[in-house]
Amino acid sequence: MDHPLVESVPNFSEGRRREVVEAIAAEARAFPVRVLDLHVDPDHHRSVLTFAGPPREVGEAAFAVARKAVELIDLTRHRGQHPRMGAIDVLPFVPLGGARMEDAVDLARRVGRRIGEELGVPVYLYEAAALRPERRNLADVRRPQFEGLREEIARRPERAPDFGPCRLHPTAGAVAVGARRPLVAFNMDLETRDVSIARKIARKIRERDGGLPGIKALGLFLAERGCAQVSVNVCDFARTGLKEVFQAVEDEARRLGTRVGSAEIVGLVPREALPFDAEHALRLRGFSPFQILENRL
Repeated sequence: MDHPLVESVPNFSEGRRREVVEAIAAEARAFPVRVLDLHVDPDHHRSVLTFAGPPREVGEAAFAVARKAVELIDLTRHRGQHPRMGAIDVLPFVPLGGARMEDAVDLARRVGRRIGEELGVPVYLYEAAALRPERRNLADVRRPQFEGLREEIARRPERAPDFGPCRLHPTAGAVAVGARRPLVAFNMDLETRDVSIARKIARKIRERDGGLPGIKALGLFLAERGCAQVSVNVCDFARTGLKEVFQAVEDEARRLGTRVGSAEIVGLVPREALPFDAEHALRLRGFSPFQILENRL
């Protein structure tokens, strides 16, 4: 690839009204970028859009989808299993071919400033784009969620946003905008309804509690599927691969009296992150070769 290429992967707090998600995605399609994937998840009540292109065009498309999400999503009416603090909850930029991390950081900060100033939504910069070391970790930024942050942002100076007003947008909340390396969103459904088991497994495997390097994990209950789930972000698949994550969850699940029933990859995955026998080894359901990033590019 001769020209810099940046990927954007905005996450929205809407997974049950398909028409709303499609209207947001249509904003990106109006720009000269390539929409690579749209994952709509009613269980998590969350959607993930992936698009890529030259940095300037990706930045324009990202601002447009943020504006549409602010217009269409009311977080005061949102209830879902996944932690969230905004209508457009997370907006990461990922350097691909020919692009440097510095390009993604610059883009995150420019788009973040526009969102804060033009949409009136407070913006927190995270990962490589963070202006404060304590904001590098997305989980730390988002921990109080929409309801808790509404109180904290007004009374705690350390909760002041990097851009935008020092108060939550009444319906759209706040947004975390960042720059990062490619990650893999990898969810494993357990053959149990006991969410405490999923939470124990998540604590066991995630890096912040002494587990696997580059792993973030949550234990959730999915009412529509009737099962507990270990929801994982593999932030550095070169350090900890999908097979290693799966085996760690399976081993701990068996120790606690259950097993992994099936797994899914949310959105796109770099080819090098997939083991050779991925569908069998990871018990993937509904996996398509079109989920491989290089195939879409």
